[in-house]
This record gives sequence, structure tokens and C-alpha cells, in this order.
Amino acid sequence: MHPQREILHNELHARPSIYFTGPAYLHHFAFLDADGVCDTIIRRLCEAAETPLDTNAAQGIIKLEGMTLKWERHTEFFTLTMLVPKVEDGEHWPEPPVVLAHIVDQHQDVLINASLVLIESATHWAGDTAAYGFQDPAGSNVGGGDATVWSDFRLTPEGVNRLLVVNRQLNDYRLGRMTRRLLEIETYRMMASLSLPLAKELSKELRQFEHELGDLSDRNAENDHGSPRPLLDAISSLSARLERSSARSRQRFSATEAYARIVFSRIEELRETRVEDCQRLGIFILRRFRPTVRYCAAIDKRQVSLAQSVAQLNDLLRTRAQVEIEEQNSEMLQSLNERTSSQLKIQKAVEGLSIIVISYYIVSLFKLSLEGVDALGLAVEPRLAAAILGPLGILIIGGLAWRIWKVKRH
Repeated sequence: MHPQREILHNELHARPSIYFTGPAYLHHFAFLDADGVCDTIIRRLCEAAETPLDTNAAQGIIKLEGMTLKWERHTEFFTLTMLVPKVEDGEHWPEPPVVLAHIVDQHQDVLINASLVLIESATHWAGDTAAYGFQDPAGSNVGGGDATVWSDFRLTPEGVNRLLVVNRQLNDYRLGRMTRRLLEIETYRMMASLSLPLAKELSKELRQFEHELGDLSDRNAENDHGSPRPLLDAISSLSARLERSSARSRQRFSATEAYARIVFSRIEELRETRVEDCQRLGIFILRRFRPTVRYCAAIDKRQVSLAQSVAQLNDLLRTRAQVEIEEQNSEMLQSLNERTSSQLKIQKAVEGLSIIVISYYIVSLFKLSLEGVDALGLAVEPRLAAAILGPLGILIIGGLAWRIWKVKRH
């Protein structure tokens, strides 16, 4: 059996929902997992529950003071969801249990989402959303009309978003799944929106980068005969700053896209239908959430497009510099060719002069030889001397010329 067989198979059972029936409260909190917040909370839960927990597990469900608490690890955040049974005639929106409130108070700086879901039965709910403190709420029939969800998406002074679920025919399994979807929509929506402040900040930087790129493009078009080195340095600086900005935002924008897909998928799984004349819950969320996702995607696309434009300008300028270098090389080769031609002409002139000089020396030697013979008393006819020494001189000069030609050819 493959060593990962059991682990991979059990992914089918990962992250189960809390299944329950009857009126209840669900207190849900999501924390950014920074500086070991997740491990700190898990250790505190171990102490409170007086039971060992697997700190390496992705999720767990424990009993805490008679209530059910579920914790989950995620890539960037950590969630706590506590199920509290609703007492008859209890207040609509109670504070979280003390043990949970204590954990939340100690990690307020990384709290990204706080939601309170009230599950009421169709026979016991007040019949009017105003009784629950909602102002102009959005509502939908979900699960094929087996439940109704209401919320005005306004935060309480404590920063809690409240949702009311009126259950008609959902059993414990479907009710657990439905409330889980609602909580995931809120949590993943907040996680996706984390990139919005970054996108707004990058928008100002990109505007400055685009203005700088326009100036560099104008300089490149006007500077036809100047050195491209200053422009190359400016473009390299712009490219480095743009790459640093892109590296800072790439992961955040990718996470936003992934979280947004989950939100859209969970809204589709609600299977909403209209309640009277109220705006549907999913429509309310999408009309305000989609612009955020699209704005972040537009900034990301704008960043990529700007990087491509800078790269194209850089390539254009480098091509121009390369052409100038090739022209300089061509001029140098032409100069070398002219110099070589002059050297060949000089060499030919020297060779001609050398032959003349050698011929003169040979003739002078013949003359001295004839004068020496005449001094010894041997008279030599000029015709005979010319007939003998003339061809000999020609052969010697010809041999020298042939030798020079052979050396040049070699």
C-alpha cells in the first residue's frame, strides 16, 4: 500500500460540519494566522478542555463547558465555531461564552471575521426581522425553500455580523451544511477583501510608473543620436521597482482570486429564491463584493501589462544599441580593409624596389668580376661576357622573384 494512501483517502472526510437540530447560536471567529496565533489558541483550548489535542491536525471538534467547539486550520487563517443551544425566551443576540470571549479579546488585532448565527424554528421565530434589530435586511429562501436567511450586514459595536436562519424542514445534516456555507461566505469574503487596501495603494504607484514610462518612451523617440546608456539605466531602475511591487502583491492577488471563487461557489450552493420583495442575500453580497474582486484583478492585470511595456521598451532600446554597435564594428572593419590595402600596395612597392636593388648589386658584382679578370691579363670580349653573364643575371633575378611570390602565396 502506498504510504500516503490512507491520508489522501481521508481527505474525503476532512473538515466536517457541526450537525445539530433545534434553536441554537453559532459564534464564529476567524483569525489571521500570524506569529503563531493558531498554535497559541490550540494550546489554550487544550488547557480549557483538559484534553490532549493533535496540534498538527487540520481541524478538531471538542466539548467545552457542555458546548461544542470546532476549530480549523487554513492556509492563512484559523477559525473557531462554537455551538450554543438557545434557551427559551433567551435574548436574540447574546455575548459569546466566557472562554471563547477571553480568547477573542486576546487576539483582537488579528480578528478578521466575527459572525453570530441565530437558528430559529419556523414556529417560534418572531415573524418580523425588525424584532431582531435588522434595518432594511436582505433575505433569501435557501435549500429549495426549506429555510430562510436574513441579515442586514451591519456590524455591531463589537464588530459582529449577525445572521438569522429560520429553519423549516432542514434536518441536522443539512442545517449543519447550510450554516457552514453561510459562515464560509463571510470568512472567505473578508479574506478576499484583504487585497483591497493593497490594490488602492498600488494604483497610486502604478500611476506614477506609467507616467515615468511615458517620459522614457518620449526620450527614446527623441534621442536618436545620443548614447542609450542613461535611458537603459532609467529603464532598469523602473523595471526593478516594478518587479518589487509585483512580488509584494502577486501572492495577495492570487489568494483573492481563489477566495472569491469559493464565495461564488458557496452562494450558488445556497439555491436561493426570493422572499417577498426583499433583495436576495447572494445578490446583495455579489453586487458589492464583485467590484472589489474585479478592481483587484484589474490592478493585477495593469501591473502585468506595465511590466510588459517596460520590457518592450527595454528590448527596443537594446536593439537600437546593438545596431549602433554593429555600425561601429562595420566602420572598424572598413578601416582595417583600407589599412590592409595600403599595406599591400606598400609591400608591392618594396618588393619592386628590392628586385631593382638586387639586380643592381648583381650587375655590380659582374662588373667587378670582369674588371678582376681583365686585371689578371685575361681579355674577355664584351659580347661573350654579355652572352654568359646576361642570362645568368636574368636567372638569378627570376629566381629571387619566384621565391618572393612563393612566400607571399604561402
